[in-house]
Parts: sequence; structure tokens; C-alpha cells
Amino acid sequence: MSEVQISACPACVAAPAAEEAAHARDVRDTRFVLSLPAIYCAACISGVERELIKQPGVRAARVNLTLKRAQVDADEDVSVDDLISALTRAGYEAYELDAGAISATETDRKGRAILTRIAVSGFAMMNVMLLSIAVWSGASDVTRDMFHWISAAIALPAIAYAAQPFFGSAWSALRVKRLNMDVPISLAILLAGGMSLFETMESGHHAYFDAALSLTFFLLAGRYLDYRTRSVARSAAEELAALEVPRATLADGTVVSIADLAKGALVRVVPGARVPVDGIVVEGASELDRSLLTGESLPVEAGVDTIVSAGEVNLTGPLVVKVTAAGEDSSLHRMADLVAMAETSRNKYTSLADRAAQVYAPAVHLLSLAAFIGWMIATGDVRHSLNIAVAVLIITCPCALGLAVPAVTTAASGRLFRSGMLIKSATALERLAEVDTVVFDKTGTLTEGRPELSNLADIPPHARGVAMALAAGSAHPLSAALYEAARAAGVEPAPVSDIREVPGQGVEGRLDGMPVRLGRAAWLETQALAQTATYLKIGDETPVAFAFVDHLREGASEAVAALKRQGKDVVLLSGDAPAAVADIARRIGIDAWDAECLPEAKALRVAELTRSGRKVLMVGDGLNDTAALAAAHVSISPASALEATRVVSDMVLLGKSLAPLGEATQVAVSATKRIKENFNIATLYNLIAVPIALAGFATPLAAALAMSASSITVSLNALRLTRFTKR
Repeated sequence: MSEVQISACPACVAAPAAEEAAHARDVRDTRFVLSLPAIYCAACISGVERELIKQPGVRAARVNLTLKRAQVDADEDVSVDDLISALTRAGYEAYELDAGAISATETDRKGRAILTRIAVSGFAMMNVMLLSIAVWSGASDVTRDMFHWISAAIALPAIAYAAQPFFGSAWSALRVKRLNMDVPISLAILLAGGMSLFETMESGHHAYFDAALSLTFFLLAGRYLDYRTRSVARSAAEELAALEVPRATLADGTVVSIADLAKGALVRVVPGARVPVDGIVVEGASELDRSLLTGESLPVEAGVDTIVSAGEVNLTGPLVVKVTAAGEDSSLHRMADLVAMAETSRNKYTSLADRAAQVYAPAVHLLSLAAFIGWMIATGDVRHSLNIAVAVLIITCPCALGLAVPAVTTAASGRLFRSGMLIKSATALERLAEVDTVVFDKTGTLTEGRPELSNLADIPPHARGVAMALAAGSAHPLSAALYEAARAAGVEPAPVSDIREVPGQGVEGRLDGMPVRLGRAAWLETQALAQTATYLKIGDETPVAFAFVDHLREGASEAVAALKRQGKDVVLLSGDAPAAVADIARRIGIDAWDAECLPEAKALRVAELTRSGRKVLMVGDGLNDTAALAAAHVSISPASALEATRVVSDMVLLGKSLAPLGEATQVAVSATKRIKENFNIATLYNLIAVPIALAGFATPLAAALAMSASSITVSLNALRLTRFTKR
């Protein structure tokens, strides 16, 4: 995979907006849909499209940077494997997506809808306030009534349109006989508008359409702030399901849909292709890359009777696989189901604002009702009593509470974004503040996930050139790393001829008539080292070992140290071999670790920690981590992670370094503190304002102004997070 570079070029900023207009056609009408998880800038768009268009039979190619997908229109005889191979050679990681399993292009309709409602309510509010100035200036009788009616004509349709998010949410809650924050908000808006219309019809001196509109405007602003903290484009389970190979090639060469495969069918898997089914190898020998599913950094040998799973990549030789499970019965599909269940469970988390609403909402309604009954008993004046009840409802309207969470979340999101972290979930910060246990994946998370040759200087000069020549003839990850290291060191390849890859073993050729081999220790009949290595044998010479290491990701040690200083337990779970996991755990300072963990095992371990009362933060980057990420209390993935992994995560590290993790947990604690302070501010405001409203000294308009003042106060308190400094 090519190294990820995050670009800040102007084209990158403009790309998402431009592509929304250009990407109108449904993906289901496209011949191929490719996932491109490592593209990050406009240069990637042109590079991928240029490479695809060069391929024979490709009529058109269009890349969506936001969704990191490419739509390809091609002739029937074009193979998707050829397209993926071409992109891989050009340095772009690519996977086929099942166009039937993913949704059509998602545009930011919800965000634009909220902004449109903000614009409508704001425009209406300003116009009604202008009309109100005439009334406040002394307009009376017919003139005052005319201005009130004009205000009603502007305000009522605007409220009916702009306040729909609150009305819809309130109705959904009331239908299941519960209260949420939007119930008193909706009631306040409706009563303010209804009371104003009643006053207008009765030629009353005061109407409060501007109060109803200002309520709607400020609350919509808070709702938009809340929305902007989220960037989940689609379900991770849907993304996982789309990664399943949609077609398979039978042993006789026939290409069929996965849905048409029966148990016992024989499927041919060529080198470089993903295994489309679960099954057993009945013919051939090769090596399998299981890193996407298990996190294992090294390929594993595969031969007759080897069990294979959907999603694994065949590396070196053709295989014939007998199908044991396909489609919905495959291991990859079961993983998608596991993620979907875990997401559902985590989504039951209730935010602080919603928990406050469970107590606050009924209290507000009872207080307003008590005000109406009390003043009716005292005065017998229905209009006056209703005016006071509306004022109480408006002045206690949870606008400050509605802004308390999104204002803080937005400030914290900006703070962490500047540090290299993107927050996607609205409740991520609250959950992150509760974390007491951090679980890390190894390959691609704590480490860079790329083997690097560590002992080239110790290898005899003549052996370097031979190894380089043999490595050039193999697609094996260790061969690729060896070749790159030799090239960087200025090594010239030896004149090796007759180079051929032996599936599952290595590469062989001839040098001056002598056989030369590069591959497994057992193949070369030598003793294997305890660390990752490949071996070279020249004629009858003693084999030479080329040793590899996987370097720690930048900031990994600092992140682990910071989390431990904060009193959090740190655990390492990996699908890799015990020796490799133990080495990384020792180097980074993690005492608790488990190796050879399958995806289900990782998710079960996280679930066990959760059942024991732990609040788990999961940090991972691969398909094998998605179920555990979804099951955790809160989850983080690096930007280099697979698209499906980033989708299921609550937060994404934008850069290479893991160092922002320590700051993120501190900011989360501080943000939760600010949210609670905002609740206290709102409570103090109510303790002062409510008695004034109950005593009849606050009109609905004055109540709306007081409510706005409380909203500004909580917003200013939230901005204190931008001055947060690391301790």
C-alpha cells in the first residue's frame, strides 16, 4: 500500500462539493465499483481515473473522493481483477465492492436541510422583528393589527417548515409514551405561535411571533452544530457486506454470481485475487494474505486440505477451492452481522442531554401547568393566565440544554482536529471520558504494518544482488520489501535467469548454471530464525537469512505511556504470532497481550471486559478489528485504516502519529466537565428567571430574550475548551 499523504490543496477542499453534483447516477448502474481506502487528495482522483481509462475495454471511470470509491463503465470481457492489479501497480490500494450491496451515492442532504431551515427561520425572524419595531414604537389599533397579521403570515409558514425536526422528534417520543428534549421545545414554539395568533385575532396589544421564530432559529443552530460533529456516511456492516466478492470463477472457467454457488462447487482463485467463499483447497499450492481478516502480518502457506475464508488474498499460485459456505453463510458476512449487532448495542448509549431531558421535560410542563392554574384561580383571566404559562414555558425552554452538548462537542472537535483527530459520533467525547481500559490492535495500528529489511549491511555483497534479482520476480510482501531495501541501498541485481515462483515456497532461478533460491527455511533445508525472515541459498553455499522488522508507528510509545499515566489499563490483542506480539508488547511497555486472535475472539474479549464493568476504548485498523471496534464503548482508527474500519469508528486519527490519543482522553474529560457546567448554568438561570415569569413580570418576548442570553452563556463557556492545554 502506498504511503498515505493528507493533502491540503485547494482542489481537495473543493472536491467533495464538486463531486456531489457530478455523482448523481446510482452505483447499481455501474459495471464495477471499487473501494479506494488510501486516496486523500485531488491528485489521487486524476491518478486513479487516468490509470483506469488506460485499461483496454474501460469506457469511463469516475472517482468520488468523499466516499473513496471509483465507478467504472467497461465492456463485458473486462476483468475487475485486471483493474485492481493495474491500480496496485500504480500505488493505489483497491478492492471490489458489490454494487448491489451498497446504497446509492449519499449526499449531505440532512446538513443542507438544517441549513435551509436555519436560513428560513432567520430571515423570517428578522422581518418580523422589523415589523415589531413599529408596534413597539407606538403603532395602535388598525395599524398594529395589520402588522400583527403580516407577522403571522410570515411567521406561521416559516415555523411550520423550519421547526419540523423538533416536531417530528417530539411526536416520535410521544407515540411511545416518553418525553425527550424536543417535547418542551415543540410545545413552547407551538404555544408561542398559537398564543400570538390568538392575540392577533382578538386585536391584542402584544404578539410574540418573533419569540417563536427566535426559539426556532437558535435551537436549529444548536441542532446543526450537533449534526456537524458527525460524519458517518453509512453503516460499517453495509461496507463490510459490500466487500464480499460478488462473482466467482468455477473450475471450468465459468463466471457465476456468489448467490448461485452451491455447497460443494469448485471455485478457481488466481494469484492476486480475493477468495470469494469459505472452503477447502482441493488443488494447488500458494500463500494467503490474511491481514485484512486476522491481522497477521505474514502470509501463510496454503495447500491441499487448507481451510480458507472469504476475504483472504491468494498471493503466489492458483488454487481450486471446494465451497463450504458462500454469500450470507460466509465468515465475512458473519463478521458483518457481528458488527451490525455490536453497533445496535452501542447506539443504545444515552447522551447527558437526553438523560437530563428525562427529568427536565416533565418538570417544565408541570411548572407551566401550575402557573396557568394558579393565575386562573387568582384572576379568572384566561388570556392573562395563558400568557404567563407560555412565558414560563419559553423561559424554561431547554435551549441552553439543547446547546450545552453540541457547543462543547464542536469546540472540542475543533481542538482535537487541530491536533490530528476527527470526531464522528455525537456521544464519542462523553464515552471517551468514561474509558478505563484501552485495547490496541498491533499490525497497522501500533506498528506501521510493513516489513522492513533490518540486516542488509550484514549480507555478503554478492548475495545482495542475487536476492534482489529473485525478489523482483515475486509479489510476496517480504520479496517486495527486500527489493525496495536493496534498490534504496544502490544494489545492482545479479544476472539471474529462468526465474520462476514456486507457489507456497519462494522464488528460484539460475546464476551461471547454479540453482539459486529465495524463500522459506524449510524449502531451503535450513533452521528458521525466531524473527520474521526469508532465506537465500546460492548453489551449495550455506543459506543466508534476510531478517525483517515491523517498526512502531510514530507516537505509539508516547500514547501508551500517556494512557498509563492517566491510570488506564492497556491491552494488546493481535492475530499475529505470539513471538511477534510479545516483541511489540515489550518494546512499547504493554504487559497484557493476546496473540493469534481471530475477529470473533477480539470482539468476545472486548465484550467480556464490558460485562466486567470496564469501559473499553478499542484502537484498530483492519477488517479483523471492525467487530471489536463496534462492540467497544468507544473506538478509534487511524486514517490509513480500511474504509469499513473508519466508518465503524467513533473517531479517526488523521495523521500517522498515535500521540494525540493521550490528549484526546484529557480533552474528553474536560469536555464532559464543561457540559456539566453548562447544565449548572442552565439550572441557575432557571432558578432566577422562573420566579420572575411565575410572578407575571416576564412577557413571552422577554422570556425569549432571556432564553437567548442563557444560550450565549453556555456557548461562551464551551469556547473555553479551545484554550485547553495538555497537563
